[in-house]
Formats: sequence, structure tokens, C-alpha cells
Amino acid sequence: MLTDAMQSILVVDDDRETCRFITELIGTANRRVVSEQDPARALQLLRSDRFDLMISDINLNAQSSGLDLLRAFKVEHPAAQVLLISGFGTLETAIEAVRAGAFDYISKPFNIAEIKAMVDRALAHAAESTNGGPARAAPAIEHPPGLIGRTAGMLTVYKQIAFAADSAAPVLILGESGTGKELVARAVHANGRRASRPFVALNCGAVPETLLESELFGHARGAFTGAIGDRKGIFEQASGGTVFLDEIGETTLALQVRLLRAIEEGEVRPVGGSRAMQVDARVISATNRDLTVEVAEQRFRQDLYYRLSVIVISMPPLRERRADIPLLVDRFLQSACARAGRTVEVSVAALDALVGYDWPGNVRELENTIERAVLFSRGNAIHVADLPEAIGRSTASADLHTRVFADLPSLDELERRYLVHVLQAVGGNRTRAADVLGIDRRTLYRMAERFGLELGDES
Repeated sequence: MLTDAMQSILVVDDDRETCRFITELIGTANRRVVSEQDPARALQLLRSDRFDLMISDINLNAQSSGLDLLRAFKVEHPAAQVLLISGFGTLETAIEAVRAGAFDYISKPFNIAEIKAMVDRALAHAAESTNGGPARAAPAIEHPPGLIGRTAGMLTVYKQIAFAADSAAPVLILGESGTGKELVARAVHANGRRASRPFVALNCGAVPETLLESELFGHARGAFTGAIGDRKGIFEQASGGTVFLDEIGETTLALQVRLLRAIEEGEVRPVGGSRAMQVDARVISATNRDLTVEVAEQRFRQDLYYRLSVIVISMPPLRERRADIPLLVDRFLQSACARAGRTVEVSVAALDALVGYDWPGNVRELENTIERAVLFSRGNAIHVADLPEAIGRSTASADLHTRVFADLPSLDELERRYLVHVLQAVGGNRTRAADVLGIDRRTLYRMAERFGLELGDES
């Protein structure tokens, strides 16, 4: 519970308007909010003053980063909390932040309601904490190839991986086919306490139903025709490590009963075996199905669903993170060129076509497309003609749209122009501009940040 005592918050960002925006956003009668743009001066404040919460951007364009401030802050104020902000980031950064003691990790642009709720939770947690100590150093991070992206959706995934890595709880990864669910599973395993132990994966949809039980739990000699010897199942193979069950929604109800027992009791019985054995394996599962629908239609056991979904990570489809496509193209192009022994570039028009396509097969389809284009392109560059016909048709449709609406500004552009006009008309005065626009000052700051506009000082 939050007390009536004054709470102190330090906001650190190298951008003055961001500091001002956050200060106004989270300020209340019982909160003292101090902002600082220079990380060196922020460090001095941390050592000379008491704070319950620090909110800091990770990239401060200075020798010290937000991660450096986080570590120093946790030394000076062990029971206090830290929220880190990033407009772009990586899996490594998210895991390092969580391991160093960050309460949470916020991506830009801000969700106003979310950041307010997050600040409330962090302050409540700080008020209840009585013990603490210096943060432990983060171990080396492994970054599985292909799990890249800087969009807000991927930053959320990185944060979820960071929180899940050191837990022993089951993880359920949701997402369309080809989004990279196994890469997420491998990242959770590689950055957790079980990283030195086996990671054993099984695609439940690719194994015949009659053999799936044996693959999972093993079998004894003579259990069925062809069982010429004892065989370990993946739960036993992954002892001390992680079992990854892809396409978990394809399993039968009968098998789900045995899976539930294996997860809850840590016990499996091989097919045809006379006794059960104890196993120690963390379970990470994945599906492209909506398991809540499967449960409602009695195709998936509700008790197993709840056991698997202690931690849920949702992978966004590629069409919802188009800004990551150039990064992925570059990664796949390098790999494909190395395999083919060629040096090939992607033309601007081809890259535009790749970004504009909806990618029903997601990242896997993009990787295969680049591989094929490198093999069959005739020159040193990949052009639109070298891409699959469906991508070419999508580009042609987009070109038609561009020709028809070329002279019409977007709603965002109209809003930006109007904001600039109002600011010029009131001489840059923020209070008057907000009154003219019929919005509060916090909304004005958000609009200015979204359009990259510099607000002048009050006059």
C-alpha cells in the first residue's frame, strides 16, 4: 500500500521535453519529481538524495547509460525501483536490465495509461520492500540467430524473455506459423539457469499419434512392434534442461492427461514400462492455435492449458512489425550470400516491395524468399522481378494506390501541419497552444514528440 508520505522520483533523459512530459504525466500532490538530463549530475543526485523510483532512458548519449545509472541506483537505494525506457533495444539489453534489478522496461512511444499504472506499481513495490542489496552482474547473453527486431512488439518479447529466463515455470509461446516461436524458446533456455543442460525440441504435429507418446516418455523393449530396445523419451533426454513442445495444440486429450502429470509431478512412465521415473525438465510449449477456443470446444484440456500458460509470450506477425523487415533482410541476405558464395545486394525498389508485402508465412517465408532470390538473381542486385509473383502483384497494387492518392496528405500530416500553424500563431507558447487546440498540455507534449517538433519555452 502506498503511504501518505512524500515519494521521490528521479527522471533521467537527455531530451528536455521528454523529462518535462514525464514529470507532468506522473506528478501528483504527494510526489516530488526531479528531472535531470546529464547522467553525471544524475549520479550525484543518487548519492546525495533519497529516491523511491528512478525512470531513465537507456540511451543517454553520454559516457554513462541508463544501465549504469540502474546499477548505481540499486547500490545507493537497494529497496527502491527503476523503470528503464528505450526507443530501440535488443534481447541482450532487456535481459541485462532485468538481471541488474530493473522493475520493468518501457518502450517508446509511451502508452500513457500503461506508464502511469507501471509507476504506481513500482512505487507500491518500493514502499513494501524492506531489504535489498547490490544487483548481481548479468551473465553472458546468447542471442539466437534470427531473433532480431527493434519495434515495440519485439521489445515486449525481449522483456518477457528476460523475466521468464530464470524462472522454472512453464512458458507458452503464441504466434502464427513462421514467427520464430522456437527461437524464443531457445532464448529463454539459453539465458536461464538451465543453459548448460540440454534443450530438446519436439514438433508434436509432425509425429504420428501412435509414436508421439513414445517420443515424449520413451518406451521399454518389446512395448510394440519394432521396439527392439529401451529408448529414452525427450523428458528424460532433457534432464536438468528444457523440453520444447511445438504445436502443442495438436496433441490428443488422452496424451494431454499424461503430459499434465509429467509437468505437475515431474514423473513419466515409458510405454510398456513397469515403473515410473522422476524427471526434471522445464517445459516450454508453443502453438499457432487459440487454445482458449480449443478448451471451449473441448479439444484441449483446461487444466493442462492453465498449467502450460503460467508465463505467456506472444510473437507478433511480421506484418505488424514492418520496420524490422530491413533488419531481417540484411541478416538473411548475409547468410544466403555466404552459403551461395556470392555477393548480392537488394535494390531499393525490391526492399520497398518486401516491406509492403503482408507475409502470411511470416519470418520463415521472408527467409526462404531471400534465399531463393540470391540463388536465382542474374546480376549483383535483387530486383522486384526476382521476387515471387505475389510480392510483385502487391507492389503493383501499392503503386496504383500511390498514383491515385499521391497529392493527398495523410491525416498525420494534416495534424502535424495544423499543430505547426497553431504554435506559430501563438509564438510557441505551450499553454496558449493547448487552449487553442482544446487539449491539455500533456497531450500537446505527446503530439510534439510524435511529430518530432521542438516546443519553445513559455513566454
